[in-house]
Amino acid sequence: MQNQEVSFNQEIEENSNPEKKGKKVKKTKTEKFNWWQTLLILFLTLGVSIGAGFYISDKYFWSDFDKNQLKEQFQHYKNQVEAEPNNPEHRVNLGYSYYLLGKNDEAIKQFKVALDLDKNYYDAYLNLGIVYNEEERLDEALKMATKAAEIAPRDYKANLLKGTAYRKLKLYDEAIETLSKANELMPGNTDIITELGRVAEEQGDIKNAEELFKEALNYDPLYKPALEGLDRVAAK
Repeated sequence: MQNQEVSFNQEIEENSNPEKKGKKVKKTKTEKFNWWQTLLILFLTLGVSIGAGFYISDKYFWSDFDKNQLKEQFQHYKNQVEAEPNNPEHRVNLGYSYYLLGKNDEAIKQFKVALDLDKNYYDAYLNLGIVYNEEERLDEALKMATKAAEIAPRDYKANLLKGTAYRKLKLYDEAIETLSKANELMPGNTDIITELGRVAEEQGDIKNAEELFKEALNYDPLYKPALEGLDRVAAK
């Protein structure tokens, strides 16, 4: 999700700092661990704040250490909501934290409060759609994705979610049209290409599905959904 994304949905666009030039120094194990702690906290903060994580549940497997950091982020956003309860951004951030913790009902409540506060809040529609999609509440997911796409037609994530809902509803022509639009907005995105592969697979076009899964892997050789797609079509 933007805030999300769901996403899903985890998808999260990562930012990296420029590397410092100069003599390389060998780091101790403790120094490396501290560096990864810092990076993880930054990543989680970015993830929850921009919510671009389309299909988060498919991409991340939280360790105990990660869960502890996530709980800290959750408490941070809960404190923000308590301090400014009428801020829709805080509501979406808290809802996204609930989603990552597996508490979808609480996440939905927060996203709906955000929409009560701002009827045109894109992030709330997108994240709400992601949760509905995960719960197979497909008509509701499609409705949220459609509204998000109307508010931000140039944002590929709403079209990706919309296309996914169409595919699950077996409305394949609509899915292809919407996913193709998402692909135009964000070429080379592994989520979009893999979703197009799933559409081809469900339509029985195994050759095209295989080509699309392989195309996704050209961008990310370790992308799990595409690898699983290849395994499925190879078994058919």
